[in-house]
Amino acid sequence: MNEKKSLDSEYFKMVYDANEDPWNFETSEYEAKKYAATIAALPQKHYEKALEIGCSIGVLTKMLAEKSSDLLATDVSQKALDIAEKRCENLENVRFEKMSFPQELPDDIYDLIMLSEVAYYLSPDDWEVAIESLYDRLQQGGNVALVHWLPVVHDYPQTGDEVHETFEKLMSNRMKNVFSDRAETYRMDVWAKS
Repeated sequence: MNEKKSLDSEYFKMVYDANEDPWNFETSEYEAKKYAATIAALPQKHYEKALEIGCSIGVLTKMLAEKSSDLLATDVSQKALDIAEKRCENLENVRFEKMSFPQELPDDIYDLIMLSEVAYYLSPDDWEVAIESLYDRLQQGGNVALVHWLPVVHDYPQTGDEVHETFEKLMSNRMKNVFSDRAETYRMDVWAKS
């Protein structure tokens, strides 16, 4: 039995209470480049129905909205969602919902599911369960995009590499990796449901 536990909503409440932009998504040149690379890696020009899990303060959400007819952005933190909603208030194709991933997921089917800097907050066991849930919510030909920080963070249950390797192990016989890139501090993989 794996002893590492998923980080809960209380963890993120403390993080956002301490700083409204705890990872400098809004101002960091690194984040801006990573977001641009993330959007560029998506194989389809446009997605009908997209799901962003862990949208935080909505910086990537705003970029994803340009590629989506209907985007549902979720986060466990109400404070982060309030900031994201304000950032995207003029975008009619974006909706926000407070959800605790992986216990809470919408029932809809999507042609894009984005997980940017999210899955390493889950225990290995919870991540394995989550992968199956994501697969079930992805339409044929749809994409799952994974983007994760690689250096070890002492309070995160997993590393970015562990997250991506588990996804590959569980999905390589059901999905096709259509994009893979490794920068100095992050890794990106886009999978298509075949």
